[in-house]
Amino acid sequence: RSSWLLLAPLLTPPVPVITAPPCSLCPEGAHRFQWIGNLVPEFGISSSHVKVLSSPAEFYELLKVQIKAAKQRVVMASLYLGTGLLEQELVDCLEETLEKSLQAKGSPALRVSILLDYTRGSRGRKNSRTMLIPLLQRFPEKVRVSLFHTPNLRGLLRLLIPERFNETIGLQHIKVYLFDDNVILSGANLSDLYFTNRQDRYVLLQDSPEIADFFTELVDAIGDVSLQLQRDDTVQMMEGMVHPYQGDKVAYCEIANRRVMEVINSARTRQELLHAKTFHSSHPGSSLLSQQGSQASGGLKPEPDTWIYPLIQMKPFGIQIDEMVTETLLTEAERDARIYLTTGYFNLTQAYMDLILGTRAEYRILLASPEVNGFFGAKGVAGAIPAAYVYIEHQFYSEVCYLQQQERVQLQEYSRAGWTFHAKGLWLYLAGSDLPCLTLIGSPNFGYRSVHRDLEAQVAIVTENKALQQQLHQEQEQLYLCSGVVSTSTFEQPNRYVKLWVKLVTPLIKNFF
Repeated sequence: RSSWLLLAPLLTPPVPVITAPPCSLCPEGAHRFQWIGNLVPEFGISSSHVKVLSSPAEFYELLKVQIKAAKQRVVMASLYLGTGLLEQELVDCLEETLEKSLQAKGSPALRVSILLDYTRGSRGRKNSRTMLIPLLQRFPEKVRVSLFHTPNLRGLLRLLIPERFNETIGLQHIKVYLFDDNVILSGANLSDLYFTNRQDRYVLLQDSPEIADFFTELVDAIGDVSLQLQRDDTVQMMEGMVHPYQGDKVAYCEIANRRVMEVINSARTRQELLHAKTFHSSHPGSSLLSQQGSQASGGLKPEPDTWIYPLIQMKPFGIQIDEMVTETLLTEAERDARIYLTTGYFNLTQAYMDLILGTRAEYRILLASPEVNGFFGAKGVAGAIPAAYVYIEHQFYSEVCYLQQQERVQLQEYSRAGWTFHAKGLWLYLAGSDLPCLTLIGSPNFGYRSVHRDLEAQVAIVTENKALQQQLHQEQEQLYLCSGVVSTSTFEQPNRYVKLWVKLVTPLIKNFF
């Protein structure tokens, strides 16, 4: 089986890196990031609607509470749904809420839409599909389960690559969980590990109807170009839709691009109209006055102090907004600014590495030590993946040392007994500030897969509010507390020994994990 994994890079050609266009940032505070609104919709909200969660248990309990309270919609996008008792409890909550909705007269019926990856969700005899079929059978008109299948896994490649290894070609990797007008953005999947001892990041956006509408429409758009799970565990495309691996690939990707970009552009237009009518002001000093005025009038929303920008990356469909924004943020970060960047899988694209090594800001990069890597102790070839990450990390650290950048670019390894590490994102501290004014949170890992292969989404949260900045700062501090600084001696430890075959194979397969 491992031989097919080694052949995979030869069967699908890599895509060249496209760098972001130059961008000049505006001067004052949070407003310097308003250029992101030229690419995506800008949602202005009150910071009181944002809550940062810190633990898997808190995330799991919130999911259950939100499902039980939902009245109109539950929309969940994830890589997969696990098959254990905790996951079954979530399905039971959905069933109970749907049942209650059917019996409630006069209220709008609850609708449930679930988007998962086809290959990961179909793995094994008991899988995500078998977990959800009872809901489809019980509530056929109320429940939709869409399974995204990458258009890059087709033909001979699809026939030859075995289960699990077929997931290396491309996945639905977005994680968004929304309930009526409440939205949870995370990097966590719907699986027991992510509910117990797999550390991730999670943010709740409460009472945010425009943001919830956007992500509902986004999941619907991807769902429309995905395989639809049927009550008998078969799958079929919506009528008239090009098939992802049997139909014409170019035609399929063009349709998918059009559907997703329609969602982004229509939301952007809606938000611009909304801003023009209400609180959007071009005068930095007018914020307090307009807030007092609107409160005195008793009707209008107060001027927002926090802005949410959804960043979408779907390179198979020619959509690379997240990549452009991330590269621009790294490029424009000023001297003495600090960027805390974290990823569960340290395998940065060459473009991101070049920007980190060649720009002026200070970097504190948090990554998984081998023992908390999700692949640690795995069987077969997958068991060597933590060693491959050690090798990639060592190469990057050697480059930092060669360029004498150890003070400016620091690597830190997360280590926590009995836990694994899956957190991803960044926090940006402007020069002279002790608190971050921007964070990125969602599904991307900043690696080749995230940029080129998978469907990804995260949000940029920009805030002027000190209390929310403090929440984000505490989140960052809590994660980094469980880490140690990487030095030359780190790679001299016995558990950092990398076998020769892993060193030889890593350059061939690093674009697949």
